[in-house]
Amino acid sequence: MSLTTRDLATWLTDKIAYYLEMPVEDIKPDVKLVEYGLESVYALALCGDVEDEFGIEVEPTLAWDYPTVDALVGLLQERLSTAPVAD
Repeated sequence: MSLTTRDLATWLTDKIAYYLEMPVEDIKPDVKLVEYGLESVYALALCGDVEDEFGIEVEPTLAWDYPTVDALVGLLQERLSTAPVAD
């Protein structure tokens, strides 16, 4: 799977905006998600979304360990670049 930084940021921002019921353009990549009011139930749902979309396992503390869109994008880029290629 070859996704650009922009692709990952757009995907994450869309998901986060959906959960927060905010306009996508209001989600800034360097602001902590908890500052927007991301609740734990949505943070867990985001973990499931990442696992389903990209086929990688992530910790349930994902949104706290990587608290911004920029940090999440960095993690996904790293994990996707080292993930085994599916047959």
